[in-house]
Amino acid sequence: MSITSETIWASSPSTSRGFPTPLSTDPKGERIAYASNKSVFIRSIDNPAVSRQYTGHTAQTTVARFSPSGFYVASGDVNGTVRVWDCVGEGATKVCSSGEYQITGGRINDIAWDGDSQRIVAVGHGKGRFGHFISADSGNTVGEISGHSAQINCVAMRSQRPFRAATGSDDKNMVFYHGAPFKFNSTQKGKHSNFLYGVAFSPDGSSLVTVGADRKIWLYDGKTGEVKAQIGEGEHKGSIFGVSWAPDSKRFVTASADQTVKIWDAEAGKVTQSWRFGPEGTVSVPDHQVGVVWPSGRTDGLIISLNLDGDLNYLTEGNPQPVKVVQGHQKAITAAGYNLDAGQTLWTGSYEGRICSWDLSTGLGTKANGETHTNQVSGLAATAGKDIYSVGWDDTLRSLDASSGSFTNEAIKLVGQPKGVATTTANGASSKVLVATSTGVEIYDKSGAKLGEALTKFEPRSISASNDTVAVGGDDGVVHIFALSKTLEPKTTLTNPSSSSSSSWISALTFSPDGSLLAAGNASGKIVVYKTADWSVATNRWSTHTARITSIAWNPDSTCAVSGSLDTNVFVWSVASPEGRVKAANAHKDGVSGVAWVAKDKVISAGADAAVKVWKVEGVR
Repeated sequence: MSITSETIWASSPSTSRGFPTPLSTDPKGERIAYASNKSVFIRSIDNPAVSRQYTGHTAQTTVARFSPSGFYVASGDVNGTVRVWDCVGEGATKVCSSGEYQITGGRINDIAWDGDSQRIVAVGHGKGRFGHFISADSGNTVGEISGHSAQINCVAMRSQRPFRAATGSDDKNMVFYHGAPFKFNSTQKGKHSNFLYGVAFSPDGSSLVTVGADRKIWLYDGKTGEVKAQIGEGEHKGSIFGVSWAPDSKRFVTASADQTVKIWDAEAGKVTQSWRFGPEGTVSVPDHQVGVVWPSGRTDGLIISLNLDGDLNYLTEGNPQPVKVVQGHQKAITAAGYNLDAGQTLWTGSYEGRICSWDLSTGLGTKANGETHTNQVSGLAATAGKDIYSVGWDDTLRSLDASSGSFTNEAIKLVGQPKGVATTTANGASSKVLVATSTGVEIYDKSGAKLGEALTKFEPRSISASNDTVAVGGDDGVVHIFALSKTLEPKTTLTNPSSSSSSSWISALTFSPDGSLLAAGNASGKIVVYKTADWSVATNRWSTHTARITSIAWNPDSTCAVSGSLDTNVFVWSVASPEGRVKAANAHKDGVSGVAWVAKDKVISAGADAAVKVWKVEGVR
């Protein structure tokens, strides 16, 4: 067998309330780059299901910017580190031997390149300095940041010679630099009365614009830094978090916390088009627009804005509504659910309670409609019918209609914290819903009516069901087998003599599609497969993971399984040839949380990087 990466369905950009999120596109307008968790994603604009992930940072990333050449990306993180890397060649190789530069002692808020793709400036927060000008290939100093008394939020560099740079800060000032090497030239004080969040030179270098929390827009001469005019007084009703110029240098676009995105005629100082997001007449915090970019190199006038919820809105002039909305997870994915008989949809749940459905044919995600969990999703069960069930650390059970992608009833309060959820089926639809909690197993019918509860002497950690047979994994390192009728009747217990029960609680359980096998994974990374006919061991040689097993899924023929673990790896196993395993190393940064076998030769994984990845498996027997 072999396993190879097929595609990455990227996570959404990381956002923070009350703070801008930079977006960047390449000079051809084909790709968009943004920071997400500890990764940077480069995503196709026209086909968002195609993306590339850079994992060179060890801390939360904050910004990523394409070079004007389009060959490199400079990205920063919360530790003040900037990395410069190749975004075209394979393997994300660095520009130089080091490729990593320590700029500040705190968060990097923004980065800009010069027109030659040779110099960068990175700014942010730090005790010693708020930023620095360096050469991209060596990290040598090419200028100094000065003139600010508080953290710098935004920076821009003029592409034409003579080079210029501008920075905006919490001290409410814009500082203008001449270069290269870059030196302080002037400070514009008193124009903004609150924090500056955005600064941008026009593509032709003739103009400079600044925006901020005071809702004001100021225009300057791009070569001298002298003030031209203030425009748009009173148009935006909330902080302006982003600004980007059109390729023609005559217009620019702004994004604001008032839930609007506006196009401006720079010369006339007037709005030419405006979009408002969220329900009319209401304040919707998730619809705060915290970033915007007007890609160059395109002829369709596309604008991409970002809301606080991480949605990328595709806007075009003349259309009152987005032509496309790209959604996904912002936080670590903590659960995944898929049913081989339920069609082409994968379901995932994440740390903050969000649930998304993924169309396997397009690779695009959609957030579930309605009130979702308020805390981590700890389990998902997708049935052969249209019913999807989820449990979360808000101690509730929720149900969704797969056809509409909407929650179908009020949250059902559980007795204890849920550890997992499973369903039994009858006539192709869910029959009973079983929830493993910290005290036992709760039993519900498909409408959500509670049928009973089975208290256990052990603490359940995982659960799976096949027809009327239920397997519950305990903190005692034992798999407990029950028969399901009106309640759970104990049948037998399964132990793995080679593991220590004190440290190897059962973390994942999955019956094969034909019901003949049960795979049990534990906290030490071992998997044992049992034959359900007599509960004998089919194999106990699936033992290459080095950390807790989080998820196991079987192929349609019940001959192979795929597993994911906190060790970041994905393994594909064969029952007939246990030694013939194949490995996808470092599949997800900080751990794999869910796996699914969606076709004879295709598996999907999800992880703490909030991304979903598709893998091609060949040679399955």
